[in-house]
Amino acid sequence: MTPNYEVRLLLDPDAVLSSKPELADTVLSTFHVASTTKMNVQFLDTCSKDIYIAGWSARIRKAENDDLELTYKKRYAISGGEIDAALTTAKEDDFDDGDKKYEAQVEWGYQKQTLSISRKKNIKNSRDSGTDLPGESKSRKLLIDEAPDKFDNWYPNKWGTSALAISCIFGPVLVTRFVGKWNDMPLNLEVWPLLNSDRTGIEYIIEASFKTDSRSTASVEGGNLVAYLQSKNWFLAQDSLKTQLIMERYGRAKVV
Repeated sequence: MTPNYEVRLLLDPDAVLSSKPELADTVLSTFHVASTTKMNVQFLDTCSKDIYIAGWSARIRKAENDDLELTYKKRYAISGGEIDAALTTAKEDDFDDGDKKYEAQVEWGYQKQTLSISRKKNIKNSRDSGTDLPGESKSRKLLIDEAPDKFDNWYPNKWGTSALAISCIFGPVLVTRFVGKWNDMPLNLEVWPLLNSDRTGIEYIIEASFKTDSRSTASVEGGNLVAYLQSKNWFLAQDSLKTQLIMERYGRAKVV
């Protein structure tokens, strides 16, 4: 498959948040932020996280004034920057250009890269302009009814839908997205309020991201953005692990 590239970098919340969870005016003006939207995100998996352990995720997302979006995503680790090797591995799993329903993307972090293969399905919800997500039983039904074959048959005996049938919700997380620009490319600045590791409070993950079809642009402009954020003392030299943190901190566990 021919992927696009999404560069994802983290910002230091102590440096860029004026009041939680709002970005400081200097950050908004620097990146010429022109719009803001809210979106709610949740994942479904078994309590033992069988879907996640298999390298898949089943996500439901609802943005303001938008349809309900279901996403089934398979991830492949990229070692040593060998993107083509990961694409070859995905091809061996029958993810290739012959199936136009799936999209390939290289998630390009500060030190880590991941290949993701996604199948998205939109559910019309014209009467709801907010961010409300369905509850557990309805979420299960939606994801089971729309499950693509490659997800469902990853292992025998309808593995995917069998797992979803006994799944629970991991989340939800209400995200604020600010849309600005970086070198004439759209730049998303997202504020993710996540439960902290003790589940006693909130930890803020701030991510800046842009998309491009060019591998060289991802490399060059990603490096330029890192350097710029460092010059502002806004950069957090870590990789974004939002999905991993949600899977670790949510689910059936009770919040203290």
